[in-house]
Amino acid sequence: MVAPIRKAVFPAAGLGTRFLPATKAQPKEMLVLVDKPVIQYGVEEAAQSGVPNIIIVTGRGKNAIEDHFDVAVELESFLTQRGKTAQLEEIRKIARAINVAYVRQGEPLGLGHAVLVTKNLVGNEPFAVILGDDVIDANPPALRQMIDVYERLDGPVLAVERVPREAVSSYGIVAFDDTENLGKGVYRVKDLVEKPRVEDAPSNLAIIGRYILTPDIFAALEATASDRTGEIQLTDGLRRLLKERPIYVCEIDGVRHDTGNKLGFLKALVYFALQRPELAVPFREYLESLDLKIGAGR
Repeated sequence: MVAPIRKAVFPAAGLGTRFLPATKAQPKEMLVLVDKPVIQYGVEEAAQSGVPNIIIVTGRGKNAIEDHFDVAVELESFLTQRGKTAQLEEIRKIARAINVAYVRQGEPLGLGHAVLVTKNLVGNEPFAVILGDDVIDANPPALRQMIDVYERLDGPVLAVERVPREAVSSYGIVAFDDTENLGKGVYRVKDLVEKPRVEDAPSNLAIIGRYILTPDIFAALEATASDRTGEIQLTDGLRRLLKERPIYVCEIDGVRHDTGNKLGFLKALVYFALQRPELAVPFREYLESLDLKIGAGR
């Protein structure tokens, strides 16, 4: 029997410079999609996937994240006195479902380094990594799909999706073996290439922001040299680990939004607003009423 996935790591120490000036005084992870901060979508995904222990990697200026997942005694008391039970239940629901721990990264020295600083909190057990920028609408949740593959194959699992060939230079790309019958959309990794040129990409299967990792990734990352930018890349650590054990990829059945850039964030905002029963009809009517020529070319 494979060891269960009980912990999910959320790297959240980045500076969020793409969203300045909004992120000058608030973490980008706290930017709101409809009525929930971006990071909460990923935390809810972990909880719904049966992973209750959340480790958030933070840095300077990220106190709002800790406050958000803390108990707000004054707010709860106010809502109770005013009889606002629905809102009270909404803010209590996520707190009841998870246990949260925090670790400081210090300097943002790459995704591999962010994972490495969680070593003592993770311990000697498998764990998930969720990049909050990637908000995925899926049923079952994306992480649950990956856990099912992990439990069957007993090895690290990376989430992937097929991207247009011209977009491969923006992703880590997977070379994979499709001769084994491992299930729909599940493949064994042959190699990993970080942001290849279009002509050099081994496929159009791109790694997206979900990983299930085994504890031997820490030794691999410790032995991984920094790249030319001074960062330790998780992809480089995975390439090292690949020499020692099989790694698998799982094509996620769902809709992914990259909220780490402005256009992706706006698309996600519209998408999730249209998923809300109380908003869908009036918001759709509003969108259809717009003169889409307004602002064109500005």
